[in-house]
Amino acid sequence: MAKNTVVLLVVVVLGLMSGGGSGQEEAPPRIHTLFSVECQNYFDWQTVGLMHSFKKARQPGPVTRLLSCTDEEKKKYKGMNLAPTLEVPSMSKHPKTGDWYPAINKPAGIVHWLKHSKDAENVDWVVILDADMIIRGPIIPWELGAEKGRPVAAYYGYLVGCDNLLAKLHTKHPELCDKVGGLLAMHIDDLRALAPMWLSKTEEVRADKAHWATNLTGDIYGKGWISEMYGYSFGAAEVGLRHKINDNLMIYPGYIPIEGVEPILLHYGLPFSVGNWSFSKLEHHEDGIVYDCGRLFPEPPYPREVKAMEVDPSKRKALLLNIECINTLNEGLLLQHAANGCPNPKWSKYLSLLKSKTFAELTRPKFLTPKSLQMKEAEFKQQVVDEPQRPYPKIHTVFSTECTAYFDWQTVGLVHSFHRSGQPGNITRLLSCTDEDLKQYKGHDLAPTHHVPSMSRHPLTGDWYPAINKPAAVLHWLNHANIDAEYIVILDADMIMRGPITPWEFKAARGRPVSTPYDYLIGCDNELAKLHTRHPEACDKVGGIIIMHIDDLRKFALLWLHKTEEVRADTAHYTKNVTGDIYESGWISEMYGYSFGAAELKLRHLINSEILIYPGYVPVPGVKYRVFHYGLEYRVGNWSFDKADWRDTDLVNVCWAKFPDPPDPSTLDHTDENILQRDLLNIECARALNEALRLHHRKRKCPDPSFSTSNFETADEATISRKFGRIDGSNARIINPVLANDSQESSLPAVPNQTYGSLRFWMISLWAFSILGFVAVVSVLLAGRKGQKKRGKGFKTKRRASYSGFWDMNGHDRHPRSAE
Repeated sequence: MAKNTVVLLVVVVLGLMSGGGSGQEEAPPRIHTLFSVECQNYFDWQTVGLMHSFKKARQPGPVTRLLSCTDEEKKKYKGMNLAPTLEVPSMSKHPKTGDWYPAINKPAGIVHWLKHSKDAENVDWVVILDADMIIRGPIIPWELGAEKGRPVAAYYGYLVGCDNLLAKLHTKHPELCDKVGGLLAMHIDDLRALAPMWLSKTEEVRADKAHWATNLTGDIYGKGWISEMYGYSFGAAEVGLRHKINDNLMIYPGYIPIEGVEPILLHYGLPFSVGNWSFSKLEHHEDGIVYDCGRLFPEPPYPREVKAMEVDPSKRKALLLNIECINTLNEGLLLQHAANGCPNPKWSKYLSLLKSKTFAELTRPKFLTPKSLQMKEAEFKQQVVDEPQRPYPKIHTVFSTECTAYFDWQTVGLVHSFHRSGQPGNITRLLSCTDEDLKQYKGHDLAPTHHVPSMSRHPLTGDWYPAINKPAAVLHWLNHANIDAEYIVILDADMIMRGPITPWEFKAARGRPVSTPYDYLIGCDNELAKLHTRHPEACDKVGGIIIMHIDDLRKFALLWLHKTEEVRADTAHYTKNVTGDIYESGWISEMYGYSFGAAELKLRHLINSEILIYPGYVPVPGVKYRVFHYGLEYRVGNWSFDKADWRDTDLVNVCWAKFPDPPDPSTLDHTDENILQRDLLNIECARALNEALRLHHRKRKCPDPSFSTSNFETADEATISRKFGRIDGSNARIINPVLANDSQESSLPAVPNQTYGSLRFWMISLWAFSILGFVAVVSVLLAGRKGQKKRGKGFKTKRRASYSGFWDMNGHDRHPRSAE
């Protein structure tokens, strides 16, 4: 009994020690502070000041001094005990070029720390400071607004090279260059990505002596001394890091703080003064003050003297910050002297101040004021608004298809129009195929392609829903492709581009994608949204064209897929009054998957109705639409086009196959301007598809179409339609006789090839034997009569082929104007 009691007590104690099981609080994120120095007296007194302020400010987490020393310097160095230290090989003299540039030790030291320090494996956030800083309050990255992918930094406005030729020379993304430095607070994953590039870009800028001039760099010395700062900004731009820039966290002594803002960092990199007293760090370059017992920097005026000097509150605040900086340095030196074993210094009025409660009260830890946080957020919002105005972020366009003839002709049309539109960047087809489809598929060369496993038949539920391939393909591409673009443009295959779609023109930004209206998605306004997203108020009725920042897409893509599966499985809410789907079959689940997934992340769209138009709609006067979306049937007079009618027709692998030509614009009625403009756009879309097919066939080296059978009888179009094609009674639609579905493909090409061979023989014979006289001519005529018999036989074959059911259609592929 006693034994059981002991066991029970042990279990209870262990439970209490472990925090009560499920009620245990999650450990806070881990922070590590870094600063870089060299083995010199100059950096030693700065280290003393920074380390003392680090403790006074109660900065969370450990701190590491990255100490760069040559072997000779290390032999004489006395300051190993001044801070927790990681020794770093010195790069002051570059090991390859011999260039003397000590500032490069900062990125080199951080690269070394990431590779060799165990601390780097046990940290979430890193704060990087310069040695010539005094910390006034805790620097906690997430409280400053830092996020993974979005570091917080101080503003270095003099880095003018971010705005000119320098950035264009040294980064592929000059538009991402941020003028930042001093204070850096970032996620460890971002630092791992950035650090090697920071070092590499520092070397690159330092080597570019031709562009050291002050007007290009902002460096008043014109000696490339701030190459390391540009190395950071260009490196960050290269890896896609955009900063939240806060100009209130750090201040240079001598500057006047903004009213209501409490800086948490003093950066004494510039000379500053109070009355007749002044301080400049450069005057103490060789100063061994750390090792001279009892010696401090010259004492500044006392606080009460400062208050008497200046009546303006802001200027007075600036002067008080000046003396706080030097007094904190001197207080740190006093403590370090004591640690060095120095005797107690003689009493003085100044020492009494440094040890007083008044001074302790003045230098207690400072915290961000509400105004500091408010200004930071306002600044960040302004920064987001301004992002699209930075020119030319890299763009990549993608669209999703399957291994079918239906998508192949759409691919030909879209890719052709992409190249004609002037769209920046590259295009990728996301091709979803089963293994069986892929074995038989012929269209591998139609577009730059990323292959994706098909989800048309859901691997878990067995549900047949090909539309799910779109989000599944985007997710697969993000996870398996090397993507260097900042913005992704997502299109549908049944589109024709008329002009570029760029994020800067349509004001897309990180956190703010652009799309086109899909007003029929009424589920955003009713119980459907409430069932499938926690934020129904954030549901946007959008689709068709998406312009989204790559960071947003990476967060969003998996939700898009999951929400599509979720809505598709919700068969109880397929009804038209809930979804807007006239077929009530869940066919537009993927569209709701997109809207609900975006709502989950509160990604609100800029909805632009001037990017896309459906052929058949009346255009708004003056709008230059960039895309045709031919998802709906459209007409011009008796001519019409419906993509669903061409689902099983191979227009890509049959030479010179094309759609029936639309009417000539000269035949249009000009009495109604709206109808005229509508019909002109309809004709433009149809002609663009046929032009794309024509160029595709020419690229395939199809025989010269001027000798094809279909062109021998063009004099009487009605005769063609009766003899070789088929006319839809309602639409008077003429079907090109060379079109066939997959089952007929093997027989059709042989006919025009046979005819072409005969014609070629006739021409060669006529040319070769014309000089032989009348007998040779008679021979050619006889051969011609024999060829006519062959030609007639071929036409009969094609006539039978033309009646094989071109007009079969899947009712689910036909969408009303409100469903596409």
